[in-house]
Amino acid sequence: MLLEAVLSVGSDLDLGSTLQQIVETATALTEARHGALAVLEPDRDRVDALYTTGTAEAEAEAEAEAEGSFLRAAIVVHTEVFGHLHVVGKRPGPFTDTDLGLLRVLAAQAGIAIGNARLYGAARQRERWIAGAAAVTTALLTGSDAADALMTVAEQARVLAGASAGVILQPTAAGGMEIVTASTPDDPAGIVGTVIEPGSPVLVQLLGGEPVFIDDSATDPRMTTGVRSRFGPSMMLPLQSGGRLIGTLALPRRRGERPYTDLDRLLATQFASQAALALVMADAQADREQLAVYEDRDRIARDLHDLVVQRLFATEMMLESTRRRAASEESAGAAEAGDGAEAGGGAEAEEQAEAGVLLGRAVDELDSTIQEVRTAIFALQQPPAAAPSTFRGRVLRETGGAAALLGFPPSVQFTGAVDALVGEETGRELLAALRGALAAAHRRHGVSAIEVEVDATVRLPDGRGGVRLVVADDGRGEDDGRPTTVTWQAPV
Repeated sequence: MLLEAVLSVGSDLDLGSTLQQIVETATALTEARHGALAVLEPDRDRVDALYTTGTAEAEAEAEAEAEGSFLRAAIVVHTEVFGHLHVVGKRPGPFTDTDLGLLRVLAAQAGIAIGNARLYGAARQRERWIAGAAAVTTALLTGSDAADALMTVAEQARVLAGASAGVILQPTAAGGMEIVTASTPDDPAGIVGTVIEPGSPVLVQLLGGEPVFIDDSATDPRMTTGVRSRFGPSMMLPLQSGGRLIGTLALPRRRGERPYTDLDRLLATQFASQAALALVMADAQADREQLAVYEDRDRIARDLHDLVVQRLFATEMMLESTRRRAASEESAGAAEAGDGAEAGGGAEAEEQAEAGVLLGRAVDELDSTIQEVRTAIFALQQPPAAAPSTFRGRVLRETGGAAALLGFPPSVQFTGAVDALVGEETGRELLAALRGALAAAHRRHGVSAIEVEVDATVRLPDGRGGVRLVVADDGRGEDDGRPTTVTWQAPV
């Protein structure tokens, strides 16, 4: 029986069945009535698992104290205590030294089995954390916005740690920390937006770049947030790289769940360091890609302005000159023919008039094309990413981009609650009109000032509320020589 128990340690891959066989063998060989094998939690004195034969452990302990017939052997491997194996109540009489020797051999075999299982489990756990960190790095560097990047880190860490939530906190302007991202299979309501107020003991450690490990969030005096009652064991790990604190990764478990081991804490801390580096690298890559887009758009805008627009303008001038010359020749021919002109001459004059009309249309089409290309140039000057979400911000972005080509910033005035009143569709129409007006102003000579006014308090003729856009410049129009003003309005 002893030999079978020893051989089973190396042949059975199931730790539970191996330990159960060991306690049953110990009970049979020592002729005890009851036996128990208690496995302690790693790094702690609490029982992690209990394998018994006969009565339950509490009853066995009570009987052992009453009868004085009790043997115990520590399960030790390399000075680390994994647990205890004990037997109670020898049937024929008191336990002997042989019984103790058998118990110690079996305890040693139990230690080998537990040690091997934990080494294997630790290796698999390290492998999962390494693979998870690599997956996070790959996901972040393949392109994600800031919110998606933080959620990727929180979600992966939650799964790897076996936590009930993965939470990202970031510093606030007031000196505290706010939960900005939460990944949880449960209802996340009330978690996002929670703030750790300045002066909290746990905040001092986090802002100093120190990890915080908590056995019970609900009772730990360092925890001050309203959501702490939901959680028990927790890890709060700084996300920092190169001395820069990006935020904090928190991994709380539910109340009553097992605390994190030293290995859990080590692997999670290493994951947080690599995730922070990946976030910094992803942010830098996004900046480089955005810069490349800016440079490319700027090059396209310059090419359109310096090549396409200039050629279109030159072609327009040639057509306009041809049209005027044709009109002049038509007038001269009509004067020479007089009243005695032949019918053929009249037909020729009609053809010349028709050609003049076609030339005029061509000139108008070129003029419209030039204006559209200039509008496209203004649009290309606008940042393609991180665009403002409010209508007021989009108007300021358009005028700010126009300043690069105009050589001066247009003045902008808002009246009324434009962000609240101007809808998405109306806003797009207003912005398109604004781009066209700014492009037209850039085309005119002598423009040195532009005033843009957005008024969301106007009343339309039918009584509905409306918004009015006015773009006025100090340039001189081609027809009357007066300053140009463009007005556009729509209902809100």
